[in-house]
Amino acid sequence: MKTVSLKIDESIFVETEKILARMKKPRNRYINEAIDYYNRLQRRLIIEKRLKEESDLVNSDSMSVLKEFEEIDHVD
Repeated sequence: MKTVSLKIDESIFVETEKILARMKKPRNRYINEAIDYYNRLQRRLIIEKRLKEESDLVNSDSMSVLKEFEEIDHVD
């Protein structure tokens, strides 16, 4: 395990402490779970962005191919 020192806004710290008192969960565990959740969210957003970019790249080619197929159908 790595040790990390961080500065937390006072309001976030106070709210976190209130929540932890009710949950009876160690602060370290709570922060680890929060970071893990945020990392998973960010990975999903990165994948979503990459898929959108790749979809946009092939969109014009797909439309061009579709148009060619439609022209072939109309020739018969």
